[in-house]
Amino acid sequence: MINRGFAIRNNVVGIIVVAGWLIGSQPASAQESGREIFQKSCAACHSVGGGRLVGPDLAGVNDKRPEDWLLKFIKSSQTLVKSGDKTATALFEEFNKLPMPDQALSDDQIRKVLAHIKETGGGPAAGKETAAPPAPAAKESAAEGTPAEILLGGHLFEGKVRFANGGPSCKACHDVKNEAVISGGILASELTLVFSRMGKPGVSAILGSAPFPVMQAAYEGKALSENEIRALIAFLQHVDKEHARQMPKEWGWRMFSAGAGGVVVLLGIFSLAGRRRKNRCVNQDIYDRQVTSE
Repeated sequence: MINRGFAIRNNVVGIIVVAGWLIGSQPASAQESGREIFQKSCAACHSVGGGRLVGPDLAGVNDKRPEDWLLKFIKSSQTLVKSGDKTATALFEEFNKLPMPDQALSDDQIRKVLAHIKETGGGPAAGKETAAPPAPAAKESAAEGTPAEILLGGHLFEGKVRFANGGPSCKACHDVKNEAVISGGILASELTLVFSRMGKPGVSAILGSAPFPVMQAAYEGKALSENEIRALIAFLQHVDKEHARQMPKEWGWRMFSAGAGGVVVLLGIFSLAGRRRKNRCVNQDIYDRQVTSE
């Protein structure tokens, strides 16, 4: 009986320990506060009472829109736009048809964010105060970067200079139309006019805290420094300003022609190098004599 009771007690203790471990090992995303989720997923494009950035100021949004609509819009704004939702379509048009990336957040996480916004941004009055400023696409009188910053930004974009924390070059996923840059990637947006679309605050916010899942994964633990962000902003502003003077280059045919020419040259070298190699069996002479003697 004593042994049996001891075994039962051990089992109960074991179950409690395992349950505690499971609760403690839940994904960090499920335990994050609304503020933490907002900073990671929303702050690059939105403020709460601080005016418009890439997207609208979210102060008072809880009073402007029903919760069900907010849950759908935050998860996939483009799904609502394509369904013909008038409010979603109006927002899409107002912000230069710049699509808000889908968010892999649960309803509970979104509610935490909305609660954080409500606590931080006050009521609808706060939202009205920040609704008047023009969209970021309106060209701001931002000071241009120095020639040295523009040059460094171009080298960082292309990967000629590595980021201090080891992040991948921008050209791996993005492209810009500029004579100094060979065609880049097509995985993500083309950035020639990104400065006109988002303005300096928007570009700076995204470089400082990317809201896009692919970019978050690529730069996890590899954040850009302030100097690198400043240089990239200077380069992108310069590219935007000079895009009308740039002659577009078609690198596809050039690369194909260079590759085809290289193959021809290599085949020629191999042919010349192999001219003196034996083209018959080593014992061919012996075989010929044997056949003749028969």
